[in-house]
Amino acid sequence: MDESSPTEQSTGVGVVSTQTLQLELPPEGLRLKCGRPLPTVQVAYETYGALSDARDNVIFVCHALTGDAHVAGRLDRPDGPVGWWDEMIGPGRGIDTDFYHVVCANILGGCRGTTGPASINPQTGQPYGSAFPPLAVEDIVDVHNRLLQQLGIEQVAAVIGGSFGGMQVLDWMLRYPERVRRGICIASAGSLSAQALAFDIVGRSAITGDPNWKEGDYYGTGATPASGLALARKVGHITYLSPGMMTDKFGRDRRLDAIAPDAEPTTPEAFRSNFQVESYLEHQSSKFVQRFDANSYLHITQAMDEYEIAANYGSIEEAFERIRSKVMIVALSEDWLFPPEQSWEIARALLREGKAVSYCRLHAPHGHDAFLIDIEHMSEIVRSFLPWVTSGGHVKAAPHTTHRGDARRREFELIAAMIPQNARVLDLGCGGGELLSYLREKRHTAGMGVDIDIGHLIRCVDDGHDMLQINMDDGLWMIPDNSYDCAILSQTIQVIRRPLPVLREMLRIAPEAIVSFPNFANWTHRVQLACGRMPKGGALPFEWHDTPNIHLFTLLDFKDLCRREGFGVRDTLCLPENRVNALLIRLGCCNLGADRVLVRVTRNPDERAGRCTAQMNGF
Repeated sequence: MDESSPTEQSTGVGVVSTQTLQLELPPEGLRLKCGRPLPTVQVAYETYGALSDARDNVIFVCHALTGDAHVAGRLDRPDGPVGWWDEMIGPGRGIDTDFYHVVCANILGGCRGTTGPASINPQTGQPYGSAFPPLAVEDIVDVHNRLLQQLGIEQVAAVIGGSFGGMQVLDWMLRYPERVRRGICIASAGSLSAQALAFDIVGRSAITGDPNWKEGDYYGTGATPASGLALARKVGHITYLSPGMMTDKFGRDRRLDAIAPDAEPTTPEAFRSNFQVESYLEHQSSKFVQRFDANSYLHITQAMDEYEIAANYGSIEEAFERIRSKVMIVALSEDWLFPPEQSWEIARALLREGKAVSYCRLHAPHGHDAFLIDIEHMSEIVRSFLPWVTSGGHVKAAPHTTHRGDARRREFELIAAMIPQNARVLDLGCGGGELLSYLREKRHTAGMGVDIDIGHLIRCVDDGHDMLQINMDDGLWMIPDNSYDCAILSQTIQVIRRPLPVLREMLRIAPEAIVSFPNFANWTHRVQLACGRMPKGGALPFEWHDTPNIHLFTLLDFKDLCRREGFGVRDTLCLPENRVNALLIRLGCCNLGADRVLVRVTRNPDERAGRCTAQMNGF
């Protein structure tokens, strides 16, 4: 949630300025969720990139707890402060301003230009202070919605945000479903965990326990609750880094300005540590106190604590019924403030409601702040997921072509022939999505891919497919029963560790499954084994020491497994590699001649295919 310390670098959008806008409100003002009104609201915002004539290229960025509207570029001058997500936004970057019009606004209750506790209350002529009403995430989103409407923007191509910004993304999609085409929710949750709540509670206690807080009315007194705010920042900042990163960065290194051993035991100096990590926390808190208001911190953290989708709508699944956006959920591996399990809970609920959702879990050794720091894959994911707009956008995928050889092309054709038009397809171990794209082109299917490789996910998402970046060996329990017409496992079953549970799950998810695999019983493999060598060639092109195949089995083995498990076998298609193999299959020696096998399996144990069908690819 720390958006205050971007790396110093050249910026993509150049010198920018923060603008302010006074919202047009009804006579009674802006009615907040708590029931109290704000008579006037000013919003600070920044924009980058041109707005298209169709006004369909707007990307709205939601900032986190202590962020602001300055998300990209240099503020006011060439050597001004760099935006907190500058590496993400600009020409050729994740959010490409050559095509998209980016808007970011400071949140209600903030202290960076939008109305907050330090703003002047028009009814008293004094800062709001303790009179500022309680806030909710819904109030923050409502203000930003009004801002966009006043700027003449009725729909956004995408809303994106991480941490507390991710909560705002969820609220946008829940309460303004017709206005948001896509949502990218990064390292966030539908509600805070008990541990995260505890850190916020301690932070607020530090502020309210500072004598200079004066019940929130410290403006104009010549003093601020700086000590309390600094302590709150130290507590919060600990949660932004992973334990491993703190160990690597600080360990038990001693600070250079070590405390003198003869310090008076009755002074605070005597109890300062000599560890480098304390110096780091003091530096971070000192910077924070100079730029942030304690009352804003109190109001925003409380709004974050109180946000709970399940409580507001009955359950998270009931809430997600109303979402119409295409959604990307991004989790961070070493995040213990918003752990990956919370992101996965969001993705799973969206899946259960049949929504268009993709999920990935990025390796993030930095911890929670990684989405601001380690953005190589983050930038690629965002760019691939953003929609095509009239002004351009990310590069459209080329028309489908298959360059995987005659056997692979023939397999795609055979799979397509087994699948009805407009079917819902789940492709397990989908790789770069070639089969999904082929089926979409030839059979007009709607599909989802599952793969563990982040590069494969990026390519599939870029081509418009929904994707889950998960390990199939961990199970497919998150995918609902009967949610697809067909599940496909193409040339993948031999590389997963637990193939039988995956087969069972496939037939829970869909009434039929299509499985293809290399046939280890092919005569050429037998000859090599007879010569004392491990087979290589045809469908087994790898050396023994670098093969991804961990299960080597035959057509007969697979058919026997189906019999024992009670699976029906509707079709068995054998693909030969050469004319000799084709002849063997014609003679009925399928297990000897098949180089690859394609089997359509059903839940019905009484459904049995007769002889294997030869698919000889021109032989």
